[in-house]
This record gives sequence, structure tokens and C-alpha cells, in this order.
Amino acid sequence: MPTDSTADRATFGGPASERLPEAVRGRVVGLAAQVLGDTPADELPAPLRPVARFAPAKRARVAGPMIATALEAHEDFRARVAERLEQGAGELVAAVRAGNPPPAADPVEIAVVAYLVRPDGWRDLVAAAGAELIERAERAASRERDDIVAKVTQERDDAIAEARDRIERARAEAASAVADMQDLRKQVRSLTGRLRAAERDRDAALAGIGEQREQATAQAAAAAAELAAVRQELADSGRAVEAARRSTRAARDSDDARLWLLLETAAGAVRGLREELALGPPSRLPADDVQAATAEVSSGIREVGPVDLDRLLALPRVHLIVDGYNVTKTGYGELPLASQRTRLIQGLGAIVARTGAEVTCVFDGATGPPMMPMAPRGVRVLFSAPGEQADDVIRRLVAAEPSGRPVLVVSSDREVAAAARRPGGVAVPSGTLVRRLDRG
Repeated sequence: MPTDSTADRATFGGPASERLPEAVRGRVVGLAAQVLGDTPADELPAPLRPVARFAPAKRARVAGPMIATALEAHEDFRARVAERLEQGAGELVAAVRAGNPPPAADPVEIAVVAYLVRPDGWRDLVAAAGAELIERAERAASRERDDIVAKVTQERDDAIAEARDRIERARAEAASAVADMQDLRKQVRSLTGRLRAAERDRDAALAGIGEQREQATAQAAAAAAELAAVRQELADSGRAVEAARRSTRAARDSDDARLWLLLETAAGAVRGLREELALGPPSRLPADDVQAATAEVSSGIREVGPVDLDRLLALPRVHLIVDGYNVTKTGYGELPLASQRTRLIQGLGAIVARTGAEVTCVFDGATGPPMMPMAPRGVRVLFSAPGEQADDVIRRLVAAEPSGRPVLVVSSDREVAAAARRPGGVAVPSGTLVRRLDRG
């Protein structure tokens, strides 16, 4: 006869455990996985100690077979799980122990209690629960089969009805097609009559075209004769034009010779006048006028004003160099950069138109902006190279000018203004140019 432990293993842990319903097996393992985390490690079966730190769900998933084996082999562990079950379902446990489980109770729960508590006849309770579960599954399968049969029957009836509808529609479409075919036959007969009438009209038109072609041939011959006469007239006109060109060319060569002699005479007179007057290099340069104008301005006011700027711009061959962004941010820095550049360049164009001065405007930036407006005539717009500022470009422009040429540098930057301190150079504050542009 097998011992209790042997019989237990045959029921759950050994090959006979396959007869235990899967729902009962999962419920028992889940309860044991929860108890596993609350049991001291020294009281746990040795195989289960490594998984005690896992979450309950992970214990049941990863160590399910080991938990099942431990429940069969260690009665203390199974009794601890039974105590936990009794705490939550005491009435059901008491009824199972008394051999009188409630008829309305879940057969899975009855089998779980019977397996863990193990009263007399617990195997019969587990077997009864399995039979109940099998019966339930069969009833569910039977209902599912009935539902499938009903569904298939309904689909068959729907398909038959749909096929009948299609047949009726096909018959109606066939009748409509027959009527359409009869209409088409009538249209074909009508079109055939019209085609024959069109062919007769075509034959008449071709006869008329033959007559028109003969007339056109005669008209073409007359036009060719007229064209030959026009070409002859054009040839005669071309020869007359060529004769006129030769006559004009001869007259122009005569005029060029007289003009050359006149210029040579004037040049000789200028050379003779220069030798007679014995003129030497001038002792006064335009820069002297700039210095004089600057001295007059400095004696009366603290900085160059718009009126004084007009006097400086009136000097001959003056070069106005403008520190672009320094001026725009002084006068209208609230505008976007593109609007600042446009407003300043347009104002400088007005100055060039009024005074004829040479104007160069320098902006910071390695490359010009993508939407740079076209500069007015006479205004040179430059952008500093990568790693360079507009101040450096202005210094190079000032250094490139010959000594004595009037150069006006417009900037409120002290270092830029210092670049204008050269013979003929004048530093003009940015505010002066802004007021001059507003006034203009």
C-alpha cells in the first residue's frame, strides 16, 4: 500500500498530478507564492529560498513546479498555506473539514481547500471538482457549438436571400440591357443615314475644293510675279542705301579729321599756356578746406551738426564712410535689421543724388543677407569678412585713401572715429547723420 506522501505525490507532484484540474493547480500555487514571501527563510523549503525575494506573481510564474513539489514534500509549508487560506475563507474550510461543502460554492475553491487541508475523502472532493469543471467545459462547448450552428444557419439563409436578390437584379439588368440594345439599334440606323448624307456632302465639297485650288494656283502665280517686282525694288533701294552710307562715311571721316585737328590745337594751346604761366604743384589741397571747415564748426558747437555736414559734403571729391549698424541702432534700432539696412541705404542714396559724394556703407556680417535690397546708384555696400568687424573694414578704407582727400567717417564708436584722424579726415557722430537723413 502506498504511504500518504506517496499518494500525495501521485495526486499533485508526480505523474498523476496531470489529473488535477489546471484551475485548481494554478490557485494552489498562487496561494503558496503569496505565503512564500511572508515566511522566514529558515522555515522555507531549501529549493524555494532563492525565489522568496521575487514578487508573488513572478514566484508563481518562475517557480511554479518547485512550489508544487514543496507542497507535496513539506507538510509544514502546506499547513502554513492552509492557515493563510483559512484566514480568508474560514467558513468554507470548516464546511469542507466537516465533509459538508456548500452546494453553491465554487468547485475550484472546494478542491483547493480539500487539497491543502486534506480532510477525510479529500481526493474525492478534488476529483468531484475536476468532474464539475469538465462538465462545465462540455456545457460551454455545447453552447458554443449551438451558437456556431445557429450562426452558420443564419449566414446560409442570408446567403440564399442575397443570391435571390442578385438573381432578381440580374434579370432586371438583362431586361434593361435588351431595351438599351434595341435603342442602340435605332441609333445605329439613324447614324448610318446621317453618314451617307455626310459622304454625299463630302463629295460635293471635294469638287468645290478642286475649283478653289485652281483659283488659288492662279492667284499664287500672280503673287509670285508681284513678289519678284518687289524684290527688284528692294535691290534697287539697297544699292541706293549703300551709296548713301558711303557718302555719310566719307562726311564723318572728314568731320573726325577736323575734330582731331581742333583737339590737337586746343591741347597745344593748353601746353603753351601752362609753360607761359609756369604753374607748379598746388600748395593747398582739399583736405585744407576740410580742416578749415572743421575748425569753424568746432569753434561754435560741441559736435558736427547737419548743416555743417552739408558743408563738408559739398567739398570736392569727398568720401563719406558710414558705420552701418552704429547709425541704424542710434536712429531706429527698434526696427528689424533688414528694415534698418533698407532705410539707411535709401537715405544715403538721396545724399548721393543731392551732393554727388562717394558713399560707402559698411555692415557687420560674414556674408550679405539673402534678401538684401538693391543699393541706389553711387552707394557702395560692404559686409565684413568672417572673423572681421565692420570697424576693421572702415580702418582699411580710410588707410587706402590718398593723403589730403576729404574723408568723413560717420560713427559714434571712439575707435572707429579715431581712424578718421588723418590729413583730410573728419569724424562725424552717428546722430548727426540720422538728423540729416530725417531732415532730408
